[in-house]
Formats: sequence, C-alpha cells, structure tokens
Amino acid sequence: MTVTDPATGRTRFVVVPASYVFLLREAADGGPGTEVLLQLRQGTGYMDGHWAAAAAGHVERGETAPQAARREALEEVAVADLDLTFATAMQRTAHDLPIDERIDFFFTARSWTGDPRIVEPAKCADLRWFRLDALPDPVVPHERFVLTGLLHGDLAPLTQFGF
Repeated sequence: MTVTDPATGRTRFVVVPASYVFLLREAADGGPGTEVLLQLRQGTGYMDGHWAAAAAGHVERGETAPQAARREALEEVAVADLDLTFATAMQRTAHDLPIDERIDFFFTARSWTGDPRIVEPAKCADLRWFRLDALPDPVVPHERFVLTGLLHGDLAPLTQFGF
C-alpha cells in the first residue's frame, strides 16, 4: 500500500506493524526442551491451514508493540499478565503475496495468568503445544524462521524475511 505525502507530493509505501507472542514452557513430558503454543489458522484469508503463534495481530494507532502483544494474547487465547521478552523485530515483504511491507515485533512469554484456550473459533481450528525441535507442518514461514532462531539460540534482534 502506498500513500501520498501531502507535504512533498511523493508517494511512499506504508509499513504495517504487528506483534506476535510465542507462549513457551518446559517440555510437558519432563524431558529436555521447550514447547511453544501454536494455533491452526482458519477463516482468516491469510495462511489458513498453517500453524502460527498462539497470539498475533496488528499494532493499533496509539498502541506500543508490547501493548498490542498483551491485547492480542487476551483476545485470542485468554491469557493476561504476560511477562514478555523481546525476541526480534522483523522487516518483512513478499513479492508474491498481498502483504505490503511489514515490521513484525516478536515476543516470548514463559509466565502469564489464565489457561490458554481458543477464544475465536472462527479463526482458530486448533491450539496445541509443540516442541521447538518438532514443529508441525506447515508453520507460517516467517514465524518458523523465528522459532528456529529461538531453538538454536541465534536469533538476531533485527531480522529480515522475503527480501
């Protein structure tokens, strides 16, 4: 999407911001490793049938990225009081998809209040815990990139995807 700058008359592209929350916990089977809570997307028109962060969405006007992450977690999986840790900011584009230019803020949380559950069943077909080293297929590609970085411990604070 582009807009015209009224001061200069030049056309500029618009960057769409979004926040993502990966809820993490130690492996439920008592073994080593970390699990992540993922949702199976449906009815959204974007990456339906793919596994994705349990909570994610656009940053609204006047809202910070962490505020958006907390709001989305409450709206999508009914958890609050998240202890957010910043993971990465990702500049993203896709030349074959109508996603414009994006800046995605990824957070993790290992503590929160409430039991995660599906709040929006029209948009979420399933909600499950997966080990980071045994993710389901398919996972939204740019989210898989971040999850792989979390698994290996080599996720940079600033990442790019789709360029």
